[in-house]
Amino acid sequence: MFGLFSKKKKQTIAKYLKEGAQLVDVRTASEFNSDHIKGSKNIPVQGIDQKIETLDKSKPVIVYCAMGGRSNIAASKLKANGFKVANAGGIGSMRKHLKS
Repeated sequence: MFGLFSKKKKQTIAKYLKEGAQLVDVRTASEFNSDHIKGSKNIPVQGIDQKIETLDKSKPVIVYCAMGGRSNIAASKLKANGFKVANAGGIGSMRKHLKS
């Protein structure tokens, strides 16, 4: 079951990347400043409600954080606001998705 979920998640992220997805790093500003994926936008999960309007609803969104917990919260909030969103989990996982 987990293998199927991982495969589906990988396919969704690959599809969204081809569609020009917005990459959103939901870690703190200090975490983002110390290391982030080029082209990603920093919107800390604590401020996602206030910054949601800075995202383009016509493009998919891929969220990531350090380990996956905060990105899960952010993904839920974005989905509730009508965004097409995928949760990549941690930054290491996001980097793997970009390589494949």
